[in-house]
Amino acid sequence: MEKWKLTRREFNKSATLGAASLALPPGRGVRSVLGANDRIGLGLIGAGNQGRYDLASMVRTGQADPVAVADVFDLCVSLALDAPGMPPGKTKTYKDFRTLLEHKDIDAVIIATPEHWHGIPTIMACEAGKDVYVEKPTSHTIYEGRKMVEAMTKHKRVVSCGTQQRSGEHFQKVVEMIRGGKIGKVTFVEAWLYGGFTREQRAQAAPPDSDPPPGFDWDFWLGPAPYHPYNRSRRGFTGFWETGGGEMTNWGPHLIDVIHWAMGVHAPTTVAASGGRYASQGIYETPDTIEVVYEYPPCPVNDRGFVARFTNHIGRGPEGQHYGTQFYGTDGTLFVNREGYTIWPANPISDVWETFGRTEVERGDGTPQHQPHVVNFLECVKSRQDPNADLETTHRATSACILANISLRLGRKLRWDGKREQFIGDAEANGMLNEERRKPWNII
Repeated sequence: MEKWKLTRREFNKSATLGAASLALPPGRGVRSVLGANDRIGLGLIGAGNQGRYDLASMVRTGQADPVAVADVFDLCVSLALDAPGMPPGKTKTYKDFRTLLEHKDIDAVIIATPEHWHGIPTIMACEAGKDVYVEKPTSHTIYEGRKMVEAMTKHKRVVSCGTQQRSGEHFQKVVEMIRGGKIGKVTFVEAWLYGGFTREQRAQAAPPDSDPPPGFDWDFWLGPAPYHPYNRSRRGFTGFWETGGGEMTNWGPHLIDVIHWAMGVHAPTTVAASGGRYASQGIYETPDTIEVVYEYPPCPVNDRGFVARFTNHIGRGPEGQHYGTQFYGTDGTLFVNREGYTIWPANPISDVWETFGRTEVERGDGTPQHQPHVVNFLECVKSRQDPNADLETTHRATSACILANISLRLGRKLRWDGKREQFIGDAEANGMLNEERRKPWNII
């Protein structure tokens, strides 16, 4: 069960008190609107592997300049500065991302921090007049995600999310085919991620607490999360409820987003999850085995609604695919992942497929996703158009993943009102839509 709970009144009170001491001065760090040929000044918040990859990808376009990098670990900052394509001696470095946000020559920031640190920097960047590329999951709680969307809207910022499959041409083609009736009415969709675990993840006891590595500000890394003594296992943030949500919120947003996109839906009406730590007990809290069943309302692809399932566990996936999304329609079945797609004819007992002259299996190759995705973001920074993976859309996909974790922790099926973003008739579940944040980060 959720350790930290707040009523909406209590949360708003703490947010008001915290905001007074940490908000940036209004309008500070805002540059004039960019022209089509202007270069974009970039800031990186969170210089781990993914952050460095995102920054390098944007610099590679020739449209952007790395102005500053902020990270709580000196080693990550050094690795970012030494990455290929980084101009020597020109990028400033900070531990505190708030100082980075004061730069007038930064137009956009990349936020690639641990999961529990996505919301606050995104909101503060919007307040500072910066556009944002934030990694998934967009937020650690649904309330936090909605506050991010509100900040984006209020300050008229471009916010793109790292659900890069939205920019893959073969994913776009698959969505068009499903919406166009290629496989008929879709009644069921399943998404999965199967795999193994490292030796440390399988261990039965956590390593002992210790001092953090030199140059690592552990207290800042924890930030809004409750304080714990340093333990290297806790840097695996997805494994702990206070900083992550397991593979449900790590890979789930990618896979659930494809379902929402193709089916034209925004939120499920019910969610029921089962699972636990069966393969790797002892260190982490979030499940290594989980199955989630969603019910969705009538939609463009099926006017009676449909059922979706997400599973994560050890082992080998269907057809040897360790991850992907599969749509089951009345006229065929379609599988898609980053490597490509496959369409199978309808069940042999039906002659629907043959009626339309389609008797063979159809396949398509995968297409680039990440590089087109960052290019799309940079283009939208200049054009002020909505990016392929806008914040509202990815917030909805992330929310579905968070709903699953709440259902798992409560041990029951839940009904969801997607418009109000509230559970129906369940005060305990609604108490888990938000969380308490450690001072001085109780600002949203």
